[in-house]
Amino acid sequence: MPQQTPEYLLSELPTIEHLKLLNWQHLEGDRFIPEMTDRESFKEVILTDRLKKAIKELNLDENGKQWLEDSQINTAVTALQRVTGNSLLEINQQMSGLLWEGTVTEGKDGKNTTIHYIDFENPENNDFLAINQFRVDPPWLTGDKGYIVPDIVLFVNGIPLVVMECKSPKLNYPLEQAITDLLKYSNQRHSSTPEGAEKLFHYNLLMVAVSQHQAVVGAVGGSYSDYTPWKDTYPTPEKKIANQLEVTGLNNRQKLIAGMLKPSHLLNILQNFTLFTREQTKIKKIIPYYQQYRAVHKTIDRLENNPPRSQHGDTDQRGGIIWHTQGAGKSLTMVYLVKKIRTTPALRRFKIVIITDRTDLEKQLAESAVLTGEPMQKAKNVRQLEQLLAQKGAGLVFGMIQKFRGDTGTEEENSNNNQINISNNLNPSEDILVFIDEAHRSHTNTLHLNLSQALPNSAKIGFTGTPIVKSAKKTSSQIFGSYIDQYTIKDSQEDGVTLPIYYEGIEARARVTQGNDLDQIFDLIFQDKNEAEKAVIKQKYAGKNQVLEATEIIEAKAKDMLKHYISHILPNGFKAQIAVSSRLASIKYYEALKKAQQQLIEELEKRATILREIDISCIETLDEKTQFLTLAYQHLDTIRRLEFAPVISGSKDDPHSWQQWTNESNQDIHINRFKKPIDQDGLAFLIVKSMLLTGFNAPLEQVLYLDRTIKEHELLQAIARVNRTYAKKSYGLIIEK
Repeated sequence: MPQQTPEYLLSELPTIEHLKLLNWQHLEGDRFIPEMTDRESFKEVILTDRLKKAIKELNLDENGKQWLEDSQINTAVTALQRVTGNSLLEINQQMSGLLWEGTVTEGKDGKNTTIHYIDFENPENNDFLAINQFRVDPPWLTGDKGYIVPDIVLFVNGIPLVVMECKSPKLNYPLEQAITDLLKYSNQRHSSTPEGAEKLFHYNLLMVAVSQHQAVVGAVGGSYSDYTPWKDTYPTPEKKIANQLEVTGLNNRQKLIAGMLKPSHLLNILQNFTLFTREQTKIKKIIPYYQQYRAVHKTIDRLENNPPRSQHGDTDQRGGIIWHTQGAGKSLTMVYLVKKIRTTPALRRFKIVIITDRTDLEKQLAESAVLTGEPMQKAKNVRQLEQLLAQKGAGLVFGMIQKFRGDTGTEEENSNNNQINISNNLNPSEDILVFIDEAHRSHTNTLHLNLSQALPNSAKIGFTGTPIVKSAKKTSSQIFGSYIDQYTIKDSQEDGVTLPIYYEGIEARARVTQGNDLDQIFDLIFQDKNEAEKAVIKQKYAGKNQVLEATEIIEAKAKDMLKHYISHILPNGFKAQIAVSSRLASIKYYEALKKAQQQLIEELEKRATILREIDISCIETLDEKTQFLTLAYQHLDTIRRLEFAPVISGSKDDPHSWQQWTNESNQDIHINRFKKPIDQDGLAFLIVKSMLLTGFNAPLEQVLYLDRTIKEHELLQAIARVNRTYAKKSYGLIIEK
C-alpha cells in the first residue's frame, strides 16, 4: 500500500481512479517482489506473458482461428526486444515502426506473413493495464540502490507505452519537478553517468507530468519547453466526462487523461499522430497538439457524414476552413489528416491534392508529407499537373497555384498573372479532397473558378494561420464552407505552443539618435539642400523603393540592427531575419552588414586593452557607447564569425553575382545553417523580401527587423517567424526600422 502522502492522495490516486473509469485494469506495484507486476525480474520492462497472450489472440487466420505456434510467438517477442539503435531516439523510432507495422514470420502455407502486436482497428481487443509504483532496475544495477520507480506506467498488450510522474501540488513548480524525474528516468539529462533505465522508454509513446489539477505531455527527446497541456476531450463532450467523474467542471489533468489516455484515443495517437523527423543530424519525435487532433477528427466527421454536391444540390458540404494560428503546426495537421484518412476504411479511396502558392511552402509541405509514408506526385508544370489530377484512384498530389494559372516567372511576376491554362472537368470524381494552404490569400475568385472547373465535385479544406478578413469571409465560406476548427494566438500562447511577440515601432524610432531614423537620415543625406529643395525630393521619392534602397540609409540602419542584435539577441545565442523592400535592398543590406561588422571588429580590437580591464559589474556607470563596446567585446570571437545571407527569388536579368543568393541549392544550405546554434554556425542573419516570411520554421530566430510595408494577414504571418519555442527563449521580437 503506497504511503498516504499529498502526492499520492491528490495526484496519483485520482489519476488511477480516472484511468479505471476508462477501462484500464490496475495493478498495485511492489518494490520487492517482481512477480506482483507480472515479471520475473525488475530488469524486465515488457510483461512477456501478457504480450504472448495478446499476440496469439490478435493474429487469427482467415477463418478467425488462432494459429500461431509458440516458436512464432517467441520470434515476434524477440524482434521487439532486439535493439540495434545507438541512441534512445533511434531505438524508439525502430520500436515504434514495429508497433505500427508488425514483424514478418513464416505462415501456415510457408509464405511470409505479418504478426501484429496491436489491433488498431478494434481497440477493445487489446489488453490495457496501469501499474503504479513500477520499479525498474537499470542494467548496471547490482545492489538494491539506484533503481527507478515511475508513479504510473501504462501497458498495451504488455508493452509500456506511457510513463507518468505525479507530484504534490504543495511543491514549488510540481510539473517541472515531474518532468525532471521523467528526464532522469530516461537518461535524457545528459548526465556524465547513467541515472535511469532507458529500456523502459524504448517503446514509449507519451511522457506525462501530473499534479492535482494540472498535467502536461511530451515525447522522448523533448525538453521542458516541449511539454504542453492537452485541453480538449474531443470527441467526447466535457460535460459527459464531468458527470462520470462526479465533478462540475474538468481541470487540465482530467482533460489530458480523457483526451489522450482513453484506450482508443491512445492507439489512435500512436497510429496516426506520431511522427519522426530529422533536424540536422538529430532525430526528433513529434506527437500532436490537442488542436491538431481535434481538427483532424472534426474534418473526418465532415468527410464521412456530410453530403457532396450531387446530394446537397448546391455546394459540397464536406469541406471547411481550419484556422490555426501561425506556429501552431498547421502543416503537420495536414500530415496527420492524410495519415488518418489512409487508416479510415471509408476514406482510403480519396485522392488528396495539396495546393500552395509559394515554392518555399510547397517544399516545406512536401517534406512534412514524407512523414505520411505515402508516395508523393509533385507536378512540375501545368501539363503534368493535369495528368496527375486526371488519374483515377487515390494518390497524393502537390501543385502550385501558379500552375493552375499558367504562371512561369518569379513570385513577384506571378502575383499579377491571372492567365488560366488548366483544362476544365479534368476529373469529375467526388473522391477528391483538395487542401488549400494559406487559404486567406489563395482563395481568390480566379483560383476558385479554376479548381471548380478542373475538379467540379471535389471537397475543399482551407488551411490558414490568420483570421479571414471580413471582406473575404463571404467568399471563403462559399468556397470552403464554415470553420471546421479554430485555434487563436491567445490559445497558443496560453498553452506554451508559441511565444509572446513584442513589437518596437514608433516608440523605438523616437529613442534612436545620431540620424538612424528615416527623417534624420534624409536630412543628413541632403543637408546641402534648402527646405524647398528637400520638399521636392521627398515628393519625388517618398514611398518609393529609391528611398528604401538608398545605400546611405541602408548602411545606417544595418549598423543600428547589428548593434541591437549584439546587445540583445546574440548573448542568448539566437538569430535574426530582415525583411526588406526589394531584392536589390537585400543585396545592399548584405554588403552594409558586412561593412558594419568589420568596422565594429576594428574598433573593438583597437580598444581591446581598455575594454578587457573594465569591470562588467560596473557597466551601468559608463556612457552608452562604452557600455555597448564593453558588452560586444565579451562576444568578439563570435562577432568575427557572424555571417549574413540574402534569400531571394531569381530572374533572368539578375547580375551574375546574385546567383549565390538565388540558387535553390545554396538557399537550402543557408537555411540549414541558419537553423543551427550560433556556437555551431555563425550564419546569424537571413535577409529576405518575401521568401521565408510564411511557412518558415526556425526556432532559433528571435528577432525580425522590418524595413518594408507589410499589412494585414501578411504581417501576421511575418511576425510569427519569431514565435517558435526554444530552450531559454521567452519571447519573440519585431523591430520596425
